[in-house]
Order: sequence, then C-alpha cells, then structure tokens
Amino acid sequence: MKEIKIYVMGKEYLVPEGLTIMQALEYCGFFFVRGAGCRGGFCGACSTVYRKKDSFRLKVGLACQTKVEEGMYLTQLPFYPANKAIYNIEELSYDSQIFIKYYPEILRCIACGSCNRVCPQDLKVMEYINAAIRGDVKKVAEFSFDCIMCGLCASRCPAEIVQYYVGLLGRRIYGRLIQKKAKDLEKKIKEIEEGKFEKELEELMKMSIEKLKELYEKREIEAE
Repeated sequence: MKEIKIYVMGKEYLVPEGLTIMQALEYCGFFFVRGAGCRGGFCGACSTVYRKKDSFRLKVGLACQTKVEEGMYLTQLPFYPANKAIYNIEELSYDSQIFIKYYPEILRCIACGSCNRVCPQDLKVMEYINAAIRGDVKKVAEFSFDCIMCGLCASRCPAEIVQYYVGLLGRRIYGRLIQKKAKDLEKKIKEIEEGKFEKELEELMKMSIEKLKELYEKREIEAE
C-alpha cells in the first residue's frame, strides 16, 4: 500500500493513496461531528479548500469526491458565509425585476464561467444567473434544481454573487406562483391530517430493525 504525505490544518500526515479527502481525514483520526453529510456528493456539507503541491492556486471541492494527492494542503469549510435576502414567500408577487430587487449583485456578473467550472454538480450556474437578470423564473428554477447549496460557486465568483441563494429564490417563486399544484399531494396531506396512517405508523414503530429492513427491501417501487 503506497502512502502519500498530506497536510491538514498545517499538520503533516501519511495516508494511503487513492482515498478521498474525507476518508483520509478519518484515517488520520479526525472524527466528524458535522460536515460529513451524505458522503455521495449530494448534500454539499463537506466543502473543502485545498492547495496542491508546488502550486500557488487555491482549489475547492467536496471532500467526499476529491481524492488526496501528494503534498496536498487542505482544510474544511463548516459553511460558506454569505448574505441572504429576507423575504416572505407568501407575500411575494412576480415581476421581471424580482431577482434584481433581492440580489442586485447579479448585475455585476461578467459571464466568466468560474461558477460553472467549480460546481460539483456540473450545473449551468452562470446560465441561471443570466436568466435571473432577465427575470426568467422558470429557467432559474430549472437550471438550479439540483443545487446542493455547498457555496463553492460563490467562493470563486469575482462579482461576489451568492448564486445558490438566487437559485433558491427562483425555485421558491416557481413552486409558489407558477408550478401547477399536485392534486395527489394535496390529497395525501389531507389524509395525513385526518389520521389515516396513524395505526400503520404505530405498528412500524413497534417493529424490529430486521423487520423494517425486510419491508423496505420488499416495497413496491413505481417503474421509471
């Protein structure tokens, strides 16, 4: 097993080659109490800043996806600090300037593409910011749908735009004012409020872990 040298918060460690940053941190003895998340690249909780050996350039990525390299210096970000606009979604009404009203910094976008290149989900971040400038809520919601709110786009933006909050506003507006209501969902919510599933929930709460696993594996799944 080949070992490589990495640095965590300035301290040197030897770890097996081929590990992800998250696996390497655990190998070094670090115990995650936060920032571990899903470990599959879907939650954005493990944002990491690192520098490769003999390179002046800072890089960012998700610790669960990025593999360690010889001489890598790294540190994790518990969260990305950013200003979030305050609004009541129930009181919002759509107009073409709504994104500019709450996030005027989007007008500083220079279309450099840094946000696209750094996004671990390969989203069209720059495109949904341009859509926000035009007031195109549908495009903002569509292009930002898989955003995991990791903050890496904002960390690289020379215009200091908080892209993921712009996308969140777009998805909220779309869901509140544009998207057609799901009748099946409304029906299911009503059934829950009426207590239709209380008996089944009580039975599930009494089951063993083994029985729950058995039921889970045998559940009916809709065909894609």
